[in-house]
Amino acid sequence: MKHLINSQVTQLQISGIRQFFNMVSNYKDVVSLTIGQPDFHTPEHIKQAAIQAIHYNYTSYTPNAGILDLREAIEDHVRTNYNLTYDKKNEIIVTVGASQAIDVTLRTILSPGDEVVLPGPVYPGYEPLIKLAGGTPVHVDTRADQFKLTGAKLEKAITPKTKAVILPYPSNPTGVSLNEAELKEIADVLKKHDVFLIADEIYSELVYDQPHTSIAQFKELRDQVIVINGVSKSHSMTGWRIGYLLAPEWLAKEILKVHQYNVSCPSSISQYAALEALKNGAADPQHMKSSYLSRRDYVFQRLKSMGLDPVLPEGAFYIFLKFPLAGKSTFDRAVQLVEEAGVALVPGDAFSQFGKGHMRLSYAYSEETLKVGLDRLEEFLSKEGINK
Repeated sequence: MKHLINSQVTQLQISGIRQFFNMVSNYKDVVSLTIGQPDFHTPEHIKQAAIQAIHYNYTSYTPNAGILDLREAIEDHVRTNYNLTYDKKNEIIVTVGASQAIDVTLRTILSPGDEVVLPGPVYPGYEPLIKLAGGTPVHVDTRADQFKLTGAKLEKAITPKTKAVILPYPSNPTGVSLNEAELKEIADVLKKHDVFLIADEIYSELVYDQPHTSIAQFKELRDQVIVINGVSKSHSMTGWRIGYLLAPEWLAKEILKVHQYNVSCPSSISQYAALEALKNGAADPQHMKSSYLSRRDYVFQRLKSMGLDPVLPEGAFYIFLKFPLAGKSTFDRAVQLVEEAGVALVPGDAFSQFGKGHMRLSYAYSEETLKVGLDRLEEFLSKEGINK
């Protein structure tokens, strides 16, 4: 009966990040710096709000787009923090994490044969969703531009088949972000084409050296941009599964149809937790960001002292570094690190072919864990004579 399964599904592979993480779990005494999971607990006031929601029996279906109070909190949040204006009633949809927001958006806008432009290296979760919606992913090599998509490269990548561009920033896996001038360059290209832009800004609260700028602030792009965000990374609520999308009313009402038949609505209890996060948790991301910044600087300097040349992350909690392969494939080299050094980094080719020869290190771990992992990495490189 296997031949009856959708061929798009049978051709999919489990994410390279998860494949490697699962493999590493079979080894003993390995410091794993692989997963992008905040190491903070969900703040207590958010957990208490969820408990209260249970006590108040807020356990039924909610409106498909989410409870109105939460959509109002999102409306206020994006206006205050990113100078964006979206109507809570018609232009905001609460989703089951940012991943579901991306999925329903792609299934709404894509038809078979449509192309979607991605900056490579890039988070591996987009490509399968594009293919399941009948689209074709097109990766743009950003390695020569400090892993940033430029307007010039975007212009070259757009064809008559291009339906959308996905722009994730700050980026997983590279940690780089885009400033207003860089976004303006991209906006100038997009406004010349009938192409959607999906701006995945899930790490927008974790930007270190300058405030986050949303490309949706460019009014001329309003009908083209769908903003994806959520509380998973900002408030350490990954398991609560609350994201949201912002889109112009004419588009949001079409996305809402897909969302409705997909999940009906997100968890009611999680929505009340997210409401508390956005209404009374403005300080929560600041505390976490301060810790991540300290870890970023520590990890960056340690890697530099080992003779490696990482790009300084501007946000999120990843460092993407070019790594000496010693004649091995990227994956085999990562396995060697596990077996001989007792430290796990994600092989860069999990993030498209443009990640080959690189490793992703997540610093969403305690400073003690980072120190032990980096000590092991330094000893490994020293034995090979790389950092001498």
